[in-house]
Amino acid sequence: QATGTVAEILGPREIRRDHGTRLFRFRGDLEQELNHYHPRGAEIIRAFVAGVNARIDEVNEDLDSLPLPFRLLGIQPKRWTPEVVISRHQGLLGNIGSELDTARAVCELGADKVRELAYFHPHEPDLTLHKPVDCEALSEDILALYNAYRRPVDFYPEDVVPEHRASTAAFESAFADLRRDRATLAEHDQEDIGSNNWVVSGSRTQDGYPMMVNDPHRRQAIPSLRYWVHLVGPGWNVIGGGEPEIPGVSIGHNEYGAWGLTVFGTDGEDLYVYETDPDNPDRYRYDGAWESMRIIRETIPVRGAAAEEVTLKYTRHGPVVFEDRERGLAYALRPAWMEAGGAPYLASLRMDQARNWEEFRDACAYSNIPGENMIWADREGNIGWQAVGIAPIRRNFSGMVPVPGDGRFEWDGYLPIKAKPHEYNPARGWIETSNSNYTAPDYPYLDAIGYTWSAPFRWARGSEVLDGGRKFNLQDMVALQHDYLSIPARTLVPLLVPIASDEPLAELARQRLLQWDHVLDADSVEAGIYVAFERKLLEAMQALKVGEAARPYLRVGMKRTIDFLLAPDGDFGRDPIAGRDALVVDALESAVAELRERFGPSMAGWRYGQAAYKHATIRHPLSPAVNAAMRERLDVGPVPRGGNGFTLGNTGSSDNQVSGASFRIFIDTRNWDATLGMNAPGQVGDPDSPLYDNLFELWAKDRVFPAFYSRSKIESVLFEKLDIQPARGGP
Repeated sequence: QATGTVAEILGPREIRRDHGTRLFRFRGDLEQELNHYHPRGAEIIRAFVAGVNARIDEVNEDLDSLPLPFRLLGIQPKRWTPEVVISRHQGLLGNIGSELDTARAVCELGADKVRELAYFHPHEPDLTLHKPVDCEALSEDILALYNAYRRPVDFYPEDVVPEHRASTAAFESAFADLRRDRATLAEHDQEDIGSNNWVVSGSRTQDGYPMMVNDPHRRQAIPSLRYWVHLVGPGWNVIGGGEPEIPGVSIGHNEYGAWGLTVFGTDGEDLYVYETDPDNPDRYRYDGAWESMRIIRETIPVRGAAAEEVTLKYTRHGPVVFEDRERGLAYALRPAWMEAGGAPYLASLRMDQARNWEEFRDACAYSNIPGENMIWADREGNIGWQAVGIAPIRRNFSGMVPVPGDGRFEWDGYLPIKAKPHEYNPARGWIETSNSNYTAPDYPYLDAIGYTWSAPFRWARGSEVLDGGRKFNLQDMVALQHDYLSIPARTLVPLLVPIASDEPLAELARQRLLQWDHVLDADSVEAGIYVAFERKLLEAMQALKVGEAARPYLRVGMKRTIDFLLAPDGDFGRDPIAGRDALVVDALESAVAELRERFGPSMAGWRYGQAAYKHATIRHPLSPAVNAAMRERLDVGPVPRGGNGFTLGNTGSSDNQVSGASFRIFIDTRNWDATLGMNAPGQVGDPDSPLYDNLFELWAKDRVFPAFYSRSKIESVLFEKLDIQPARGGP
């Protein structure tokens, strides 16, 4: 994926992905790029690559030692280059998809209606569409190359060696499940993908030392998305998690302090629309004149077919992602992440050696991608927060819809990262981010950040507990990170108080909800009733507020749904309160009817956490393509789960948990050996290893493991020891 050579393995269907990858390849000064991340970045990254290649050489000399996924595909690994490490394809990059969808929604509903329905804040963005942005033209598949570059790889039976291939029927069923999971993830992306983190000062802890807690919420994956490592060497003693294709620790601690991250909504992508020259479509209008695109031609090797020649085009703003020859239009993406320093999380190399808040904040200034809330806690008693991420300063537009590329809408450079929002040792004694909007209403650079944030429910729950006046220990932090109290439930269930149902089973469900504690526990029948009810309310609000034509582009989320239900307007009818009440009771009755159909008439069978309802099955990417026996080895689950996408313990909005926390960390700065953690389903990507899924059951039960730091503690629980020596005469 990183090098644009997937078609060499999987054939013609991956040509578009490789085309997109090459279109978005970093083509700047490689030394400048590598040294952005650390003063010795080039040396570090090349050493890391050399280590990976040493192992690749080793297994290629002994093919029996190849991990199972390679054997299933009948391929061998090729040697890495620094290009693999600095690839941007796997990062959280920006908002280009929602930017295009917002424009399409504006075309259907108008800008005012979109602003009413979407959760924009702290101010309302300008959504004006300027010519040559054309509503009819926006219906084309403009981001096909970009999306191909970014999407996960799909595997088919023909990709697998014959003895392990799935039958056609089995593949189609398993592939449908995989696609359903991805569709759910995409639909709920803004609310499900994110993270929790917080730091508390010594004034809020029982031992008088600050604590740092973090659980990133991303796609549930096998192999795991993140990788625990303890890096020790001259100048380095850092432990925690990062992504396995890069060196460094992006979440963890050294001997001085601890840090973590959550997504801070930063808009670093814009879609530009150009009028092209009728006589030469490789020219576009800019500042009243025709300007030529820069053109690069490359060859993509293709398994089982002739190599494919592709033409890569660039305007002054960025890669051309789509050409509409019929209408005389071209579209280019302007990505801030193609600047030097855009490799996700790699600037953590600088953070890993920070000795105090000032050094940590200096290191944060090099963290371009993704936009994050970086938090810090140290043994000296300090806590802090610094938002990071490269943020273009837009001259006269919001960045929330496509704009003409003719020179009227430009960037005035980038906001210095230290000028992004930050805080240090607040008097309240804690900082909690959880993807909510921390930006002050009078912050002067809103267009350089963005207007879209996760719903505030996780942040609100964390904040009310942290501000509750008690002093915490580390087990309190573990309990809070796995907290399943639903603030939406606490808000919505009281709407049922004055509304009786004429349906006996629905009325019984209403009575049970009114006596419930609003906790989405896996063993709770009331949680099962509520989640079905909540989903029906969201569906009803979507149907009420969004027309059929705009439905694919605009989703009324939970925050706006609650707003509309608490203050109903004329859309609910001439008597808004009565209309609101009718919608609420209809949603409950519909939810109960669905539960009865799925699980039978006995409410005892409506328990939330069960394989047929809320559960976690993590599917390996190869799973649909292999036979049942091999699929059993690759996949993990199902296991029952609680919570949903709005609880602090974020388990996503679908029946099968496809997002949420897999990596977790809890750090007490008083004692580094007291650190606790999790990384589901395991630490190793080879299904033949006992460490492939050994953490899955612990994770499913909301438990954690000790992450020791001192050598004596580590050696007391040693699993395996491997000594690696440089080859004689080697570097």
